[in-house]
Amino acid sequence: MSAAEATGAGLAATPATAGPGTAGPGTAGRVPSPLAGWFRLLGSELRLILLRIRNLILLAVLAAIPVIIGIAVWAQGGPSGGGGPAFLAQLAGNGIFLAFLSLTVLLTLVLPLVVAVVSGDSIAGEASHGTLRYLLAVPAGRMRLLGVKYAAIVIFCVIACLVVAGVGLITGVALFGTGPVTLLSGTSVSLNDGLLRLLLVTLYVAAGMAALGAIGLAISTLTEHPIAAIAAILVITVASEVTDQVSQFAVVHPYLPTHWWLSFDGLLRSPVDWTEAGQGLASFCIYAVIFCLFAWARLATADVTS
Repeated sequence: MSAAEATGAGLAATPATAGPGTAGPGTAGRVPSPLAGWFRLLGSELRLILLRIRNLILLAVLAAIPVIIGIAVWAQGGPSGGGGPAFLAQLAGNGIFLAFLSLTVLLTLVLPLVVAVVSGDSIAGEASHGTLRYLLAVPAGRMRLLGVKYAAIVIFCVIACLVVAGVGLITGVALFGTGPVTLLSGTSVSLNDGLLRLLLVTLYVAAGMAALGAIGLAISTLTEHPIAAIAAILVITVASEVTDQVSQFAVVHPYLPTHWWLSFDGLLRSPVDWTEAGQGLASFCIYAVIFCLFAWARLATADVTS
């Protein structure tokens, strides 16, 4: 065969062997973006989480509790003195504080329960339904899958906290009115400044829940039973909260996953005191990194056959 014939044969064979990226003149040389594929997977995961009836019910419960708290406080003529969060006494003067109160109350158990359900089901749920091995069939799919799962958990944590804060704000304004916000330091700031601080507190709480979500993700890689993972996350949460109340264990209190959850009082002072909140954010980041690495090490070496 001559060189010309070989070249012609090669050109004739090109359309049959060309990949999807060279299918047409308008797509020559185009390579699918890995980032675009990552976002598609994230969108699919978020739809799975946010459209699941169980999770919608949990979000509805989160939305209902601030309304119940607000009506209960309003029915008794306003907050009574003695006990409770430091900003409870401010509620009668400004409805924005109902959002802070709702976040504080729900942080005890309800928000951790919602996060435990979503994070505990993240990997264990796929394994129990037999879909995990198909998700991992894509080359280098384990790292990408883990990143998408955790990103979806973090976004869900933010949504859950925004639901609580948003419903608490609307209910508080409807029942108690609004206006200039008197902070815990006694300084009055504008409503816009108060709303900004509410957003900061909401994101702080979401960061704490995201750290718990990382723990849940790691536990979810250890079992094929979502209920077992969810129960383990709740046991860890309750054990941490109980230990945090025992003075004999004061030496370990700063290292507990729940210790810094309520350390956002400094955000409600003027000027803003980031001392405790900064320590809390550092703790949340450390927990997230450690348990995400644990989840990655577990999933990267797991023999997935289910």
